[in-house]
Amino acid sequence: MNRQTRPSIAFMLSLIGGIFIVLGSLFSFLMYSFWGTWGWGMMGPWMMGGYGFPYGFTWGFSLVALIAGLIVIVGGIMLQARPEEHMLWGILVLIFSIVSFVGMGGFMIGALLGIAGGALALSWRPRSV
Repeated sequence: MNRQTRPSIAFMLSLIGGIFIVLGSLFSFLMYSFWGTWGWGMMGPWMMGGYGFPYGFTWGFSLVALIAGLIVIVGGIMLQARPEEHMLWGILVLIFSIVSFVGMGGFMIGALLGIAGGALALSWRPRSV
């Protein structure tokens, strides 16, 4: 009797989502580092009294998203390495994909892919072929 031993689709979605989250947070961090709030279309001198969004918050949001993206990537890899613990890794991927919305969520597509991967990991069951 052959058994499907790994949640491959959940792994791929989580991994791709985590990569998008990390890239999105790095992009956000670089945008605020080099251009500040002036580089973001609507956040010009006419918004918020001419000061824009404070730099400390934006760097913090980017850092939170970067850490969340790295945890999503590790969770996706651990789904492939330890499929018997799919519930734990699925919950971590799901939670940190939601947390990544704080820092743009990997252009939003990363967070959505991570949420889908986490949900698939939670619903995955080894089955007979």
